[in-house]
Parts: sequence; structure tokens; C-alpha cells
Amino acid sequence: MYTLLKTDGKAKRGRLETVHGTIETPVFMNVGTAAAIKGAVSTEDLKVIGCQVQLTNTYHMHVRTGDRIVKQLGGLHRFMNWDRPILTDSGGFQVFSLAELRKIKEEGVYFASHLDGSKIFMGPEESMQIQSNLGSTIAMAFDECPPHPATKEYMQASVDRTTRWLDRCRVELDRLNGLEGTVNPRQMLFGINQGGTYEDIRIQHAKTLRDMDLDGYALGGLAVGESHEEMYRILDATVPLLPQDKPTYLMGVGTPANILEAVDRGVDFFDCVYPSRNGRHGHVYTNHGKMNMLNKQYELDEQPIEPGCGCPTCTHYSRAYIRHLLKAREMLGMRLCVLHNLYFYNRMMEEIRNAIDAGEFQAYKKEKLASMGRSN
Repeated sequence: MYTLLKTDGKAKRGRLETVHGTIETPVFMNVGTAAAIKGAVSTEDLKVIGCQVQLTNTYHMHVRTGDRIVKQLGGLHRFMNWDRPILTDSGGFQVFSLAELRKIKEEGVYFASHLDGSKIFMGPEESMQIQSNLGSTIAMAFDECPPHPATKEYMQASVDRTTRWLDRCRVELDRLNGLEGTVNPRQMLFGINQGGTYEDIRIQHAKTLRDMDLDGYALGGLAVGESHEEMYRILDATVPLLPQDKPTYLMGVGTPANILEAVDRGVDFFDCVYPSRNGRHGHVYTNHGKMNMLNKQYELDEQPIEPGCGCPTCTHYSRAYIRHLLKAREMLGMRLCVLHNLYFYNRMMEEIRNAIDAGEFQAYKKEKLASMGRSN
């Protein structure tokens, strides 16, 4: 159950009650593609850095180690030793990212595994079955994430098929949730709005989705090559048409600035690989912009990455030591940078929630953007 606690302009402050605990929104979901955050981050670490929700990839868990094995082991939560919410994506993004390895049909998508080339079929029913086996808190509907750019004719046909697939997802998940032995019989379903940068297609699809009374509503197919300005334009046109009393999730976004702008437009769920991916390359986020920890200027710098930061990295280690680890290709260097970045993101979301609670989001956003932009 989602409760809208407060608004500040279009910014939403909400609370989603789930079978695996409460999610305070706006929230950033930490991306653990293969049931783990890349960078040697454990589930115990995630609690220390304030993670509320972890996201796991349906396609990747299906091809390795296998969703049926995970079900035999009690589902993702027991498998990972994680007792908080998990969102599983549907496999739909792989329709986009593995474009050279798949064929899209009305019944679903035929893949060649990126691991060994073996044939895989995934349609709406199969996606729901995999996610049910995983037992995640929130399952995403199976969709096509269309390429950018795409013709309007292609986009409309894709969106229409995604809507038909959503109907099939709903029917199948209702069936699975009613079966004896289901890992999580209270699994939620979020639908996904598509349409690329075509406002009219996005708007019509949003109207169709809102009438389906889903547990939540996502916006997909953004951050796939369009400009930030185009993304914000689509959010301006689409988000107001989605139910305000349900979670709104912007998939795969993004930078701290992207998140602040999207919160300002009514989005309250986010995920992105940036903090972990950048961290593994020694790029860290601070309130004064990004830093490259490989730079020679940090060779003798005994300060933490960001003075005053409460993350485990900044509490215990210096810039000089982290630079040394990265230069020596020690895994600990990547781990410490990832921990800092995820803490930064989770802490920023907490600050956003507090600012909305206080009716001060606009002032917070302006100050945060100005501060982060000074050194960029």
C-alpha cells in the first residue's frame, strides 16, 4: 500500500508498505544485477549505507544461476541474506541491450544467451514465472524498451504490444500469487510507460496504464540516448497523467542532477548503475562535484574523500590511501569508492525526503545543484 504523505510543488513524499518492509520515498534502489552490488558490497554493507531497496536483473538471474535454483533455496531474500525489499526488472531492458541477439514476436522475445549462445524464449508469462520464482517484492511487467531513435510507426506498434503484454503479465502473476508454494504470494506488479520521445504516444499510454489500477507505474525507455532536456520534457508531459497515489518509477536514471529534476516533476523511485560503475573506476560523487581519485593531486592528501561524510570509507580512509589502492589495482579501492558513492546517493535521497517534509525542496534543489556544479 502506497501512502502519499506530503507534496511540495509536484515533488512527492510517500511511503510504500510491502511484505518485506516499508519504503520511504523518494528512494534510490541500489542495483545488484546478479543478486550482488558490483564492487564486493555485501548485504550487511547495504544496511550500513542506508539502502532501502535492492534491484536484481531477471534475465541475468535466469541464465545464471537459474531462477528455479533460487526458488529451491528459498527465493532471493534468503539466497542473498537480505530482509528488505527487492525489485526485479522484467528482462525487457535486455530486449533493448541485446538487440543483436534477439527477435521480437507477439508471443514474446527469442534470445541467444550472451553467455553461450543457447536459445532462450521469454514472454510475459515466462517473465512473471521467473520473477515469481525469485520471490521479489516488486515485479516489473515485461515490455519492450524501444531503441532511440525509432520511427513513430515502430514506436506505436511497440507500445501497443507492450500494453497487450501487460495484460498477460497481470493474469499470470495473479495466477502465480494464488498457487501453493509461491515464494512471495504478495508480489506487486508495476507497469511501464513507453513511447520514446513522442509525447502523444507517451500521453495515451499513460492514460491506458492508469486505468489498469496497478501497484505502481514506471517510465521506461528514457536515458537510452536522448538528451536530458528531452527526458525532462517527457516527464513534464507524462507524470501528471499517472496516479499520484501510486509510486512513480523512472527506470535507469541517473545522475544526482537527473534525480533532483525528476523528483521536482513527481517521480519517487529511481535506479542507476552510475554510483557503482563510476566507483569501480575511481570516480566518486561529492557535494562539490565528482572527483577522480586516480589524479596525482591526491597522492599525499590525508583528507577523506569528502570531509564530514559519514560513510565507512570517509570515516576510516584517506584520499591518498584510496588512490594507492586504485593504482595498485587492489579490489579494496573499488569497494571503498562504491561504498562512498552508494552512501552519497542514499544520503541525498534522505535529504530530499527531509526537504519535502519541511516544504523546502526548491531551496534544497537549487543549493544542491549549485554546489555540485561548482567543480564540474
